[in-house]
Amino acid sequence: MLAADVHAYLRSMAGADAPRSGPFVIRFDEHDAAPPFNYAIPDDDIAPSAEDIAGLVAAFRERERTPRFEYVPQASPKVERALLDAGFVQEGRFPLLVCPVGEVVAAQIDGDAEITLVTEDPELWGVARVMNTAFGAPEATEHDVARLRRALDGGGLVAAAVDPATGDIVGGGQLGKPHHGVAEVAGIAVLPSHRRRGLAGAVTALLTRAGVGAGVTTPFLTPADDAASRVYARVGYRKVGEALFISLP
Repeated sequence: MLAADVHAYLRSMAGADAPRSGPFVIRFDEHDAAPPFNYAIPDDDIAPSAEDIAGLVAAFRERERTPRFEYVPQASPKVERALLDAGFVQEGRFPLLVCPVGEVVAAQIDGDAEITLVTEDPELWGVARVMNTAFGAPEATEHDVARLRRALDGGGLVAAAVDPATGDIVGGGQLGKPHHGVAEVAGIAVLPSHRRRGLAGAVTALLTRAGVGAGVTTPFLTPADDAASRVYARVGYRKVGEALFISLP
């Protein structure tokens, strides 16, 4: 079941020593309070009690993080109602897209750009800066670069789009550390000055295609809006479910 496989992947991203609170695994980033790096994943097929949720909220509050979840409702269908009853508010319900192995489509780029996999620190810094700029995050730090290094160390990939005229990195993205063949394509970002040229699709296509060699059989992503969904659909991704992001204000 794909939903359960994605849940297993999300738990693996939290780490082997990730804390648990009742029937929930929690991913905390001790250096970064940003919501995408701090969330809980429920066990599959559970019906959490009010006490379970209260314990989880306390665990987040203790670390000065916003209590929140990122999960696949199909794997834990009884969780959402319990969270809503506890005052949680839906941040968004996003399509879960997958590209079957061998079906990735080459992206068309408008203009010149080099799309390449990167592993060295200068390029990782460039990708981190692009990601933070594109997503409105603070200026990139060593912690952002270390996050990309951990993906590489675990067998994941990082890609960059380079403007040949300047040599500057203007786009990027990553494929997370695979878990039993499942990995998330994430952080696809392009500087405002270079958008609408096909770079996001080209970065996604490269990560997806190269992921096969890294042992990835099920690359997935969760686009933030319809425009992003169309970009990923053009390179071979299709909707197979949905992901729910939900938090306690």
